[in-house]
Amino acid sequence: MAKKKKRKKTYKITELVISEENQELAIDAISLVTDPAIEVDFVFFGKDKNNLTLAAIDEEKRMLVSPALIPNKQIYRYDPNKDQDYYVYFSEDTVRHASELYLRNNNHHKATYQHQDRVSGVLTIESWIKEGDMDKSKLYGFDLPVGTWFVKMKVDNEDMWERIKSGELKGLSIEGYFVDKMELMNKDNNQALLEALKEIIDNE
Repeated sequence: MAKKKKRKKTYKITELVISEENQELAIDAISLVTDPAIEVDFVFFGKDKNNLTLAAIDEEKRMLVSPALIPNKQIYRYDPNKDQDYYVYFSEDTVRHASELYLRNNNHHKATYQHQDRVSGVLTIESWIKEGDMDKSKLYGFDLPVGTWFVKMKVDNEDMWERIKSGELKGLSIEGYFVDKMELMNKDNNQALLEALKEIIDNE
């Protein structure tokens, strides 16, 4: 009897974009987490042998550098309402726009711990987009795509800094409001259709 071929599981891949109606919510805060969704750990300036010698002199300044968003990086998600695994990603344009809105809305002082508790004493002091191979992110050991959004954060919060140095906190994760590009397009198309129908009816 022929073996039944196992069907390969397929996953939905969704592009997330910024809603024009909720731009102020695009990036509300940056969270210090143990398991960053973008799967890249941050580099903190310390004296430990597994950190960069170049940055060791800055340990007392309590700085860390990390990517906040990587363009076209597929990020795993799970929807409990639909019991569905899926992936999301951000285009290079969306990453740049999100980084601009983060600063424009004065959210550089907003940080959380594990996406739960708001923490004080964590401040974004630098924000930049990688634009070429000579980007300064390479000084910190990162080799990520052009268009990646990087931040440098000052951590004066004693508890958070100890958790970073101990290795408990490994990276950053954004908190914000984004929408499914296809759903947004369908919504816009439906709205345009309704308006066209209304115009036809009004003209009869």
